[in-house]
Amino acid sequence: MKLNRRRFLSSTGTIAVGTSLGFCARGASETNAMSVQQDLPSLEGRKILYTYGGWKGHEPDQSLELFKPWMEREGAVVEAFDNLEPYADAAYMKKIDLVIQVFTMATITNKQEKGLIVAVSSGCGLAGWHGGLCDSFRKNVDYQFMTGGQWVAHPGGVIDYLVKVTDKEDPVTSGLSDFNMHSEQYYLHVDPNMKVLATTTFGADYAPWIDGCTMPVVWKKMHGKGRIFYSSLGHVMKDFEVPEALEIMQRGIRWASASRYAPAEAWKRPVY
Repeated sequence: MKLNRRRFLSSTGTIAVGTSLGFCARGASETNAMSVQQDLPSLEGRKILYTYGGWKGHEPDQSLELFKPWMEREGAVVEAFDNLEPYADAAYMKKIDLVIQVFTMATITNKQEKGLIVAVSSGCGLAGWHGGLCDSFRKNVDYQFMTGGQWVAHPGGVIDYLVKVTDKEDPVTSGLSDFNMHSEQYYLHVDPNMKVLATTTFGADYAPWIDGCTMPVVWKKMHGKGRIFYSSLGHVMKDFEVPEALEIMQRGIRWASASRYAPAEAWKRPVY
């Protein structure tokens, strides 16, 4: 199968991730980030498939500019596609260690969906954020069963809200404190079969009937042998100017990248 591939030149130098977008990758969490490096897998030598597209409001192109140079500096081999064709190539997917998907409100063919699910079930990792992973294919329940959640609302649109780090021991969130966001506060339908690392609680200002509802923001889960990592943060790339939001995503990518090489972790730790 000939894939419609868009390759990008590897970045060089030692500038921090996100410099091209006008902010530093680590900021206030730099010290904590360094302390957990030894507890997280390295991206060295990992083969990563980065698919991006769908609704432009979630800035899929800009996300590539932010994350791809960082992963390459970490030693990963990253191939970027502005389409979902690679999922249907079984031989290609067997060589992939991690899929990062940034595709919102899109459609996926049966063959592509099956190819992705088979790859993850067989041990390929999957990571993503916001609508790029959990509002990708609204009609595809098998896909949603794999990711662990589906967006249904963000009451009030872009608002101020608190993210509470609920797991202080997991390497993805270790050393991080609660932090504030000015973005979309995602209300999702979620799978209880997962390990929740951070949550948010809704108020009554925009949807009084969900006042006090606690919702997962960051989670880990398994699907077959595959590690799944998700964060609802990242409506636009400016959201990753919040050091904790970016740090969590980078750590989660590292964790998911080891899916083929490390055993499944002890589950489950839902919010309910």
